[in-house]
Amino acid sequence: MATIVLQVPDESLVSKVKQACKMLMGVVSVKVQKPVPVKKEYDITKTAGYREAMDDIEHGRVCHANSVDDMFKQILGDVPN
Repeated sequence: MATIVLQVPDESLVSKVKQACKMLMGVVSVKVQKPVPVKKEYDITKTAGYREAMDDIEHGRVCHANSVDDMFKQILGDVPN
């Protein structure tokens, strides 16, 4: 059995094209398949977290640490063992 694929860009014409295909001699069945939505590429620059981080950088609300130990000392201060 042969298969013919038609692409109809105007959704309002789909039912008419389907009816017309059914009238053709030898056509056994006509199926309509909805198009698969195209996945949008994720853009981190559009997120609220990214905008907040950029605002922190712009306003100098950043810290620098030479190591993890240095970072914890900055956060917690000198904690006695």
